[in-house]
Amino acid sequence: MDTFASYILNEEELESKMEITYYLSKKAKVFFDKSVVFKLEIARLFLDYSKIEVDRNFVLTACLLCNCKKVNQAQDIEKIHSYAKEGAEYLRGLGFGQKFCKVCEEVNRYSNSNPRERESDIIELVDQFGGMLLDRPERIGFKPDEALVLLEHRNLKDEYNRYLGTFIEFVNFLETVQINDLVNMKALNRLVKIYNETDDLKKFIQKVVYEYEPKVDKAIRKQGEEIAEEMLRKVEGNRPLFSEETTKKIMAHIQNIGEEENV
Repeated sequence: MDTFASYILNEEELESKMEITYYLSKKAKVFFDKSVVFKLEIARLFLDYSKIEVDRNFVLTACLLCNCKKVNQAQDIEKIHSYAKEGAEYLRGLGFGQKFCKVCEEVNRYSNSNPRERESDIIELVDQFGGMLLDRPERIGFKPDEALVLLEHRNLKDEYNRYLGTFIEFVNFLETVQINDLVNMKALNRLVKIYNETDDLKKFIQKVVYEYEPKVDKAIRKQGEEIAEEMLRKVEGNRPLFSEETTKKIMAHIQNIGEEENV
């Protein structure tokens, strides 16, 4: 008989994973709100950008479930220190393996689990950075550049995260990506805006999957093509690095790749 763990891990469609988690949260009262979906989208974009050699399906599922025992009680310090470990124990009961549970436990560092898994460093960055972008009762959300400074020089000041440099590069790149809509807006700002304007969790999931993701992926591809074109047009002295004919062939090939990805 399949366990819940095998069921959700065998489902590779991210939208379906979120639907499964949504119904789990209703039945078992596990933590699942808009912030989880918000951070999951940042994780998806980061994995696509960085090409880190990890199991993408594994990491995104962990992002969905690592906060399953989180509570919205910032004043309960004991619970803040224990929810990740409690969540890992709960997930073990649902059939998840030792590594998966360890990765979820290491979303924060309160359990002192060591050595840390590579996947844990990814979800730690996404969880902390994503959380800082969102409003809280005690403060408004930080801008992406402010959140990066806090992430590097406060949250992880005395800690080692192997992907911090790559994540900083990713955020800086994403800040150059504009989503063209009624008003042009940076990619992360658009995601925050959708979050703030959509109260219902199911509607937020639908807006992220069906509206935001296609637009941001298209904008990222366009930005990548523009960067590639600029590199191809660099000059060596007063002479173009590549002939005009070669540049056209390469750009046509890049365009074809983008079209194949959209099929």
